[in-house]
Amino acid sequence: MHTRLNIAKASPEAYKAVVALENYVQTSGLERRFIHLIKLRASQINGCAYCVDMHVKESRHDGLSEQWINLMCVWRESPVYDARERALLGWVDAVTKIAETGAPDADFEVLKQHFSEEEIVKITVAISTINVWNRLAVGFRSQHPVDAASKAA
Repeated sequence: MHTRLNIAKASPEAYKAVVALENYVQTSGLERRFIHLIKLRASQINGCAYCVDMHVKESRHDGLSEQWINLMCVWRESPVYDARERALLGWVDAVTKIAETGAPDADFEVLKQHFSEEEIVKITVAISTINVWNRLAVGFRSQHPVDAASKAA
């Protein structure tokens, strides 16, 4: 697979607009673990290797456990996530797959039990933002760095 184009070079204005949205998410006041959860889960759903690689590394850097990171793709079957995280994961799934789900009332009602209206707006903007990044990275075939190979124990 080869990179199709570099958005920052091809259209600096478009890139700056997406970065401005990202900067809002980063300074919105959402907990870091929630931002990591949103970015990693949406990137998994969207099949964005570039973003999954980045957000796994960022989650580790911020101290989230390997188990928390590794089980996110099967979150419904794992007790690792607390009630707030589970509500958020359900909403990430619903909004990321919106053409399939229509963002069901049931998922929204669970989210409302754990987050304020203001937080829900910030969460939904964060979900929307990572979906923009995923579509750019997958669409333009952005390549993640390949780490040095490690030997099995």
